[in-house]
Amino acid sequence: MLGFLKNGLKKTLESIHLVKASNKLVTKDLLEEMLLEADVAYEIVEEIIYYLPPSDEVKKADLERVMGTYFIYDKPELANAKPFVDLILGVNGVGKTTSIAKMAHLHKENGEKVILGACDTFRAGAIEQLKLWAQKLDMDIIATSQGHDPSAVAYDAISKGLSKNYDRVILDTAGRLQNQKNLANELEKIVRISDKAMQGAPHRKILVLDGTQGVAGILQAKAFNDLVKLDGVVITKLDGTAKGGALFSIARELELPILYVGVGEKMQDLCEFSVKDYLDAILEPIFK
Repeated sequence: MLGFLKNGLKKTLESIHLVKASNKLVTKDLLEEMLLEADVAYEIVEEIIYYLPPSDEVKKADLERVMGTYFIYDKPELANAKPFVDLILGVNGVGKTTSIAKMAHLHKENGEKVILGACDTFRAGAIEQLKLWAQKLDMDIIATSQGHDPSAVAYDAISKGLSKNYDRVILDTAGRLQNQKNLANELEKIVRISDKAMQGAPHRKILVLDGTQGVAGILQAKAFNDLVKLDGVVITKLDGTAKGGALFSIARELELPILYVGVGEKMQDLCEFSVKDYLDAILEPIFK
């Protein structure tokens, strides 16, 4: 994953490298400048420097130890369930439907049998988009027409997953806004009906978050977490900007594990998030 992640974070790592230039010694002032260029929030940069040893020279092992504390939120243990049901949330425009397709592709590549549920019945376009992805991936999908009860779609998708021995069910949801009470009620109903279809489902509730949105994205995530307890996040669009350092803020503010990161347009450009590989990628240009 390291090479894949480094390629996806290319602009972030280049911004660090430009600041480092020919400086062989990494001082705290230089570190501050590099981290700010990588879009690590100012208050987090100050925290990182505060918790480093008092010497002005920064050692790689010390920096790695301090940075690692921002990602202490363990990934949830996966339930031993077949099918395993993921409920995917997120507002419009964050790359939710594309991320669902990428997750489905990842599971298929691992030899798992996947079925999709088009529970975003709020927009006809969302249903059609997910149908197109299912066709491209040669994958089954449960879908209906706009305005249909989304919880019924969830129930049918999970029921088929059970009866036809699927490994994974991935449910899309409407790109809801947190201040629309009707959509909040809809989400709660999907969760309730999923549990009726299969006790314990959905097994994970995952939010897709645009990694370039900063504070706005974090506020969205907190609102979703208030509605239904989230199990983790997927971060998208890290390849197009130098904002790879934003993951520190996301992890700290949400207190949720980052499960996947999207770093490109292709189906293969989504991977499980590894704290070690992420830190290795960030640290390399700092100490190169």
